[in-house]
Amino acid sequence: MTVLVLALTAGAVIGLALGALGGGGSVLAVPALIYLLGFTPAAAATASLIIVTATSATALYAHTRDGKVAWRTGALFAAAGIVPAFLAGAVAGRLPEAVLTAAFALIAALAAVRMLRPSTSEPPDRIRPGKAAGAGAGLGAVTGFLGVGGGFLAVPALVSVLGLTMRRAVGTSLLVITVNSLAALAARTGTSSGLHWEIIGPFTGAAILGAWDGKRLATKISGTTLQKIFAGVLLAVAAFMLVDVIA
Repeated sequence: MTVLVLALTAGAVIGLALGALGGGGSVLAVPALIYLLGFTPAAAATASLIIVTATSATALYAHTRDGKVAWRTGALFAAAGIVPAFLAGAVAGRLPEAVLTAAFALIAALAAVRMLRPSTSEPPDRIRPGKAAGAGAGLGAVTGFLGVGGGFLAVPALVSVLGLTMRRAVGTSLLVITVNSLAALAARTGTSSGLHWEIIGPFTGAAILGAWDGKRLATKISGTTLQKIFAGVLLAVAAFMLVDVIA
């Protein structure tokens, strides 16, 4: 019963962040699965991709209804990340758990710093396909390697590289997250050992419901306030994981 409550609570928090911010919530999924629910780092990354794919697709539908998704732009950005996500997902399954944990902690810290730093990016005068493809490929590699959606990187990239408004970037990032997560998950199809579906199911369900609430929350609380709160949590998680690896 305790494990079920933890899964439901963690799922709700992650869904809330995904729905409100268009990313960031998945960064908490892996540590929650490892430290609260007893998954190995490799199994946690795979389970996270399952949870993130389902939750992002649901949140994407909600943003689509409001016309906040730039489909053509998002599809091009996501396409550049498919192959890197698949390859990185295949490589990650062969690395030591300590390496994966340390890399994840560093990415979580990067996400927190990026959220705390106010964006000074201006929409570009002209979209550079090479730069856009590079950003999309890098995002796909992060998704495949660590099992995170990468929305915390996708949103600023969509604003600064492709010139989307913040609201459209949030919705479009969910398309990118969904595509990249599916590609990374495909690379991990043979690494399903250690997955506890009795935990993943409730976790995913709570995350999906949380994503709907997160979208509503975004209309009532400023994105800056939400980002600061979430960034503080991410920094604490990153520090804990690094200490755990060193110890």
